[in-house]
Amino acid sequence: MTRAASNAGYANEVDALFERYESRDPAGIHKPWVHLFPSAPARILDIGAGTGRDAAWFASLGHSVLAVEPTDELRERAAVLHPEPEIEWLDDLLPSIPRVMARGETYDLILMHAVWMHLTQDERAVGMANLSKLLSTGGRIAMSQRHGPVPKGRRMFDVSGEETIALAAQYGLSNLLNERAESIQAENRANKIEWTKLVFEKT
Repeated sequence: MTRAASNAGYANEVDALFERYESRDPAGIHKPWVHLFPSAPARILDIGAGTGRDAAWFASLGHSVLAVEPTDELRERAAVLHPEPEIEWLDDLLPSIPRVMARGETYDLILMHAVWMHLTQDERAVGMANLSKLLSTGGRIAMSQRHGPVPKGRRMFDVSGEETIALAAQYGLSNLLNERAESIQAENRANKIEWTKLVFEKT
């Protein structure tokens, strides 16, 4: 049996995802950890960029963004919706992200919103090793991890903040933030969905 890809299910929900993601204010979403983001201008790597909402927000603040999204239906529509010249779109996928790695670039911030829990344990180990190589010295990773029932057609694993912190430490990444809280969306709260926000720094 073929294992489902980490981005399984997203191509079937494009319209709903654009409506949901683009209706939410990124400044409000990132308020709990924005104080740990670099000042502009910085080089941002947005992995699992989805509809481009966050990439466009970073661009509006004066950053340059490499927006990585493996789902064609999302990436192509997002590039049209958010045509800012500061955003470059790329088709690539964790954990190996070969096209990103081949560029030989480093980044001041790597954002992964609702991405990490799609990876298996082995994939997370490979992914963390690659992420550490992509960070500039003093660069940071900001990731959010979803906890709760798995939507139909998706591939998700319940990954704890503590497990991720231990894995990151193996690659010289120190933890700056570890917060778990219920979802701010009423529908998600009703389904007992929680989120963990994590920030790591390469020292």
